[in-house]
Amino acid sequence: MDFILENELKQDIGKNEKLLWAGKPKEGIVFRTTDLFLIPFSMLWFGFIIFWEYNVLKMGVSLFALFGIPFFVIGLYMFAGRFVIDSLKRKNTLYGITDNRVIIKSGVISKDMKSLNIKTISDLTFKEKKDGSGTITFGPTDFRYALFNGMGSWPGVKLPPSIEMIEDVRNVYNIILERQRNS
Repeated sequence: MDFILENELKQDIGKNEKLLWAGKPKEGIVFRTTDLFLIPFSMLWFGFIIFWEYNVLKMGVSLFALFGIPFFVIGLYMFAGRFVIDSLKRKNTLYGITDNRVIIKSGVISKDMKSLNIKTISDLTFKEKKDGSGTITFGPTDFRYALFNGMGSWPGVKLPPSIEMIEDVRNVYNIILERQRNS
């Protein structure tokens, strides 16, 4: 286990808890399956809004140019900003598994901490890639999770907690299952 990660989690672990595993998600810009749809869509969106703004400003109708600004900002986020925000969020994310719970610390501006009792996790899913990395999801998922995965939070879509893009996902999954059996 990485000493730096273990040290960072120490303050969040109770005196009677034992840290079994600590890790971080893959860092940097990551393309996900959902990007097969989102990249072309965001290019169309962003291209149209640039076309709109250019023509409105060319005609001198500044009120319509103001109307296009929120759409420009949304297009900029969908086109490039979501990759930067996702990368920053993962860079500041830390995972831990103790003998009692799963800890997920994350946040770009402020630190958020999610603590899941291992005994009460009922819906546990893991996806593994060929290289052994993958994601463990806690709780039920629906089709919107697949659509908005990698978009961060999106209005009306509550994503289930997950330990995402970690190395040796099968080992981590087995640690959780073992703790559930022994609890």
